[in-house]
Amino acid sequence: MTAPATRSPAANGSGADRFADELARLWPEGGRLGLAVSGGADSLALMLLAEATLPGRFEVATVDHGLRTASVAETEQVATLCAERGIPCTILRVTVPPGNLQAGARMARYAALGRWAAGRSLGAIATAHHADDQAETLLMRLGRGSGVAGLAGVRGRGTIDGSPIPLLRPLLGWRRSELSQVVGAAGLDAVADPSNGDERFERVRVRRALEQLPGLDTAAIARSASHLADADAALEWATAIEWGERVSAEGPRLRYRPRAPRAIALRVIERALRHFGGVPRRGDIVRLLARLEAGGGGNLAGVMVRAEQAEWVFAPEAPRRSQA
Repeated sequence: MTAPATRSPAANGSGADRFADELARLWPEGGRLGLAVSGGADSLALMLLAEATLPGRFEVATVDHGLRTASVAETEQVATLCAERGIPCTILRVTVPPGNLQAGARMARYAALGRWAAGRSLGAIATAHHADDQAETLLMRLGRGSGVAGLAGVRGRGTIDGSPIPLLRPLLGWRRSELSQVVGAAGLDAVADPSNGDERFERVRVRRALEQLPGLDTAAIARSASHLADADAALEWATAIEWGERVSAEGPRLRYRPRAPRAIALRVIERALRHFGGVPRRGDIVRLLARLEAGGGGNLAGVMVRAEQAEWVFAPEAPRRSQA
């Protein structure tokens, strides 16, 4: 990774203006921004765009997940690059729990970023998620038969679990190729993560498939993911209304008088189960809804659910008797 002291021409002019406009839309309160930078082309472009638009108003964190020997050197390269450009940088080292490594790494990364941002009094954290990421995720979830919530793309602004600090994704309208041009114009060499070429990972396989199907418009797919995120938000809004008007508490039980379409009823059922501490799977909720619509019921996630005339009743499952 080379580090000339010049700024990327692609990060100036219209590119910088585009980035600044999107950041202002997502984060009108402004302040000091924290950037998650891995050293890959996408996150380096994020850093260069921030350098062109927010000089002296941002810091960088780079995370070492400890999963590859090269990760130590890669984070040190990011720190060196930042030092040469006068950008404050912190290396965050995390421990990834066993199991699903990608999911575990994501959880550990975001938890560390939230603590870092709070400790540095930063107003928000920005990541380099872009349009290609959105399209790949949508296609992956289509292959699993996901509903609207699963198909919804990530939103431009959210939060990290357990942290009130806003999580910003100002590059969702950018293509991967555009970000690579920003980095190339600056004369930087991005870190090449070998997992990005490992077809054992589903995302890599989907990315390769997209590359081999030029008739698919990746940007259009990403826009569809954004539209589905809007639809998901509308369903959540309608679910809150249905819950407020049609769900009542009766001692330890909840009573629901369903009126809304099935998509809303599914979400009300999930919310009722979570009310009692249950963590249901979507497919199980769909099957439970079918039984309730037929006048039956069942036990799910530690909750007993049954249909009583025009109501569905939810109650904690009775504790099982121990065998003598």
